[in-house]
Amino acid sequence: MGIFVSIVVLSVLIIFHEWGHFLAARFFKVKVEEFGLGMPIIWTKPLLKKKWGETEYTFYPMLLGGFVRMKGQDDFDLSKKSDEIDSYQSKKPWQKIIILLAGPFANLLLAFILYLIIAFIGVDRLAPTIGQVSKDSPAFFAGIKKKDKIIKINGKKVVTWNKMGDMIEHSKGSLDVVILRDNKEIELQLSPKIGDSKSIFGEDIKKRLIGIAPLGEFVTLHYYNLVDAIKYAWKETIWATTLIVRSVQKLIQGVVPAKDMGGIVSIVQVTSQASAVGITALFALMALISVNLGVLNLLPIPALDGGHIMFNLYELITRRAPSEKVFYYMTVAGWIALLSLMAFTTYNDILRISKG
Repeated sequence: MGIFVSIVVLSVLIIFHEWGHFLAARFFKVKVEEFGLGMPIIWTKPLLKKKWGETEYTFYPMLLGGFVRMKGQDDFDLSKKSDEIDSYQSKKPWQKIIILLAGPFANLLLAFILYLIIAFIGVDRLAPTIGQVSKDSPAFFAGIKKKDKIIKINGKKVVTWNKMGDMIEHSKGSLDVVILRDNKEIELQLSPKIGDSKSIFGEDIKKRLIGIAPLGEFVTLHYYNLVDAIKYAWKETIWATTLIVRSVQKLIQGVVPAKDMGGIVSIVQVTSQASAVGITALFALMALISVNLGVLNLLPIPALDGGHIMFNLYELITRRAPSEKVFYYMTVAGWIALLSLMAFTTYNDILRISKG
């Protein structure tokens, strides 16, 4: 069941991405000859196909991608280029850039929609309930105990553990803390200390700490107001986008080791686990993967949207199209790099599973 859910999730993300390209192409009156789910690498003929209007919708058994084949566009067979008015090549560079950006934008839009749905269903967040107090820590000396719940810091209401952590980290001086213990409110004062911690990428950092760990309880937040729900969805989409961009940056810098990279096997595995937890967890993971797909497609690799955008920016600036020979060899190199990366991440996944 988990594998089936994973296939459905990946298919939806891919279709949404290609749907973005499709709508933008049609907006500029470019004929879309084929809308394909799957990649015709091993099986050159689709298992299923249906003609609807000018476009043929096809399904290939290799569910690792999708594509929109526009008239006059073929990265490997340049003889198919066409300058007819309804072809991709006849459009101005800025129009082609919009068509290329539409796919990643569709993924970001899908993430926003998923976060909006989550806002109405209910957002699960870690509750600010204490599970452990470190010995000789500010919390220890202040008298905080296990199962205490922090409800206010410096007069501001605390609802989630993350919010509480942000308030402590960005505070100055001592803190006036209100805890709930046995249904009674107790006022305490403590002074955070600068201590060693880890960033989300495993980097050693210094931050203000009070020496507590969560109990593991959760609180469900509901955003019944449409404006609040939109604010939440926007904030989460921006957070997810920033996270993916920073992850790529940390990977290039070597902060995140290459052996930690995961591929399609990891995605299937994590999606299966999320589906077992519940619909909210599945939607949240689906939104994050959608942002991932959108951002990574903008990398300047010729096989990706970002690579094609790079070629069109060159044409826009220099007012001449790049050499067909250069375009062809860079595209081939891009595909080799992309397939090598897929093979490497799959190897990482298999190695990770084999080691338990």
